[in-house]
Amino acid sequence: MKFLPLIWMNVWRRKIRTTFTLLSLFIAFLLFGIVMTIRAAFGLGVDIAGLDRLVLINKVTLLLPLPISYQRQIQQTPGVKIASHQTWFNGAYQKPSNVLTTMAVEPAPFLETYPEFVLPAAQAAAWLADRQGAIVGKDLAKRYGWKIGDRIPLMSQIWRAKEPWEFNIVGIYDGGKSVDKTQFFFRYDYLDENRANALKGLVGWYVVKIDDPLHALELGRTFDAMFANSGAETKTTTEKGFIEGFAKQVGDIGSIMIAIASTVLFMFGLVAASTMVQSVRERTNELAVLKTVGFTDRRILALVLSESLFITLVAGGLGLAVAWIIVQAGDPTGGLLPVFTLPPRDVVTGVALMLLMGLLAGVMPAMGAMRLRIADALRRN
Repeated sequence: MKFLPLIWMNVWRRKIRTTFTLLSLFIAFLLFGIVMTIRAAFGLGVDIAGLDRLVLINKVTLLLPLPISYQRQIQQTPGVKIASHQTWFNGAYQKPSNVLTTMAVEPAPFLETYPEFVLPAAQAAAWLADRQGAIVGKDLAKRYGWKIGDRIPLMSQIWRAKEPWEFNIVGIYDGGKSVDKTQFFFRYDYLDENRANALKGLVGWYVVKIDDPLHALELGRTFDAMFANSGAETKTTTEKGFIEGFAKQVGDIGSIMIAIASTVLFMFGLVAASTMVQSVRERTNELAVLKTVGFTDRRILALVLSESLFITLVAGGLGLAVAWIIVQAGDPTGGLLPVFTLPPRDVVTGVALMLLMGLLAGVMPAMGAMRLRIADALRRN
């Protein structure tokens, strides 16, 4: 008797039960794919954070600024390629609740520090030439129908302005799937010139591009020692650590998503295990007959495990494939999620979980079938 047809026949012995088991696992891995996509979106680009970029923030809290005078000292440190700064603007478009990811930066150092932000040379030159110029992500521009040449007014609950905050869209940047294309960048000199409060000459944090990522820890200690006992001490971290901390200000979304996915997979894993136990119990005499005609214990073990793996891989694979198709259709929120992609590592993790679930669901009934004595099995029927 051929092995594969035997597996197919055993799987579909109880069609209704198998169908519902497949649907359960399909839903479980569909949800897994969607949840991992949302987790990546709330990661705000953590996975593409540069290993050669360090971030210096105020030691007390990210909310407190740093003097712009630090920039020269940082730039003169051996091992530093570029020292630039960014300042959170908290810009809102049309209404106060409609807050955008808006930051004031230095155009030339910013573009050199972040090569993943793709901006045509002509648009980069226009940004350097226009004090009120701003560049926006492709997804953000699409959301509001902005185009180059538009003049965009923004509100800010942080910065009072001498004149209303208005910006000229001079560029629309693009990037890979993992690049956040919902951000709004404008020139720091315009912010410093137009803000009316007493925070001139202050920046939010520094981003430092270094020559060698292997020296990141050493340089971080150097920077923090440089500004120790000053009026604004610093805490240096990797860009990845900075972004993770920034994202966790709204809660540890990653942990929440993992908890949801784990719960769903555990529950439906129990369904698969229950299906396999019932399937083996119902055909005890048939397994005994297979042993009688020459099936070895190992082959019986392989047969039952193969049935379990078939169910989890087919249903889970279809669920993950449908999740991938949904993600490829684009962000259903219209650009509210900065990154909407299913990371390849999560796809690999999903396949590994299918294999693990299939093995765990089938190992106990498979061991029982392997140890089955022919005489005892036939006596039960």
